[in-house]
Amino acid sequence: MGSAAVYHLARRGLKVLGLEQYDIPHDMGSSHGYSRMIRYTLQEHPSYVPLVRRAYELWHQLENASGERLVVTTGSVRAGPPESPYFLGAKESCDVHNIPYDILTSAELGRRFPGYQLTEDIASIYQADGGFLLPERCIVEHVRAALDAGGEVHGRETVQDWEPLGEGVRVRTDRDTYTANKLVVTAGAWAAKLAPQVAKYAVPERQVLGWFQPERPELFRPESFPVFGVLAEEGRYYGFPSYSVPGFKIGRSHHLLQQVDPDNMDREVHSEDEEVLRQFVGRYFPLAAGPVLSLKTCIYTNTPDEHFIIDRLPTHPQVSVAAGFSGHGFKFASVIGEIMADLAQHGETTHEIGLFKLDRFDS
Repeated sequence: MGSAAVYHLARRGLKVLGLEQYDIPHDMGSSHGYSRMIRYTLQEHPSYVPLVRRAYELWHQLENASGERLVVTTGSVRAGPPESPYFLGAKESCDVHNIPYDILTSAELGRRFPGYQLTEDIASIYQADGGFLLPERCIVEHVRAALDAGGEVHGRETVQDWEPLGEGVRVRTDRDTYTANKLVVTAGAWAAKLAPQVAKYAVPERQVLGWFQPERPELFRPESFPVFGVLAEEGRYYGFPSYSVPGFKIGRSHHLLQQVDPDNMDREVHSEDEEVLRQFVGRYFPLAAGPVLSLKTCIYTNTPDEHFIIDRLPTHPQVSVAAGFSGHGFKFASVIGEIMADLAQHGETTHEIGLFKLDRFDS
């Protein structure tokens, strides 16, 4: 989100400094792991669909300008019990916004994509435009374009605190002190440490992703395997075809329900982390249930309703915050950058962000 915000501010001709506590890119937060899903089957709420439409436009603009591939189209599957809010919510978002899709039984899905072996009680929504982003490349290209537009970006510089300075701000880091007219906070799992107003509502959670060696690799390539989200009795899982690195990629939403401090979380991977992924792969994707190739930790930052926080701070309107993306935010990074640039420059945006206001938690 931060790299996109710096890019949009810089291309508007504004003087902007982006500060990142780690490398660019890095694997300490929520924006690594070679692939991040993008889809129209947004069971979260129909209000997300116009945002993802704009996100697609901006990702393709960045692709065209950079000459780098950033979006891989595979189609997407959203699957679950046909009467579940998960399934019906994805269908509603498509229906409200006239997004074409197919509803498939588990047998029909397996015939079309033989890597899938879902159980009979699970129905699927297949939507052809879904796929995944290459997150590390997306970040690098946003930063590169921001620098080309006159922006400034510092890696390995940690923001320690900030304070209001009249209608502006003073920001203190471990290297220097800066003053600015506006401050944009897009700190992921560290948002609560820089904007205490969101601390109760943006809670970091430890995640683990796994890559497993398929028995039939040809069934788990982008041309033959759509990205997926599946709600089953074991929980809510998501996955990707093999790409960039070997292996079928799988994760479980809210993994082991471990709330963490991002500065002190357990970044090692343990046998129980692998087992909760392997059991699901073995049952629903048995042709991908070979030896583990890689396991990596990641972080969700969850809000109580799993909707984002995108707002200006009520007591300090010169400060805007984007946080709490609850495991489904990266696809929107391009448009969130545009929104944060709007809030910093104009104090408002033409995008509909009423669902994401901070004061919704007061009611």
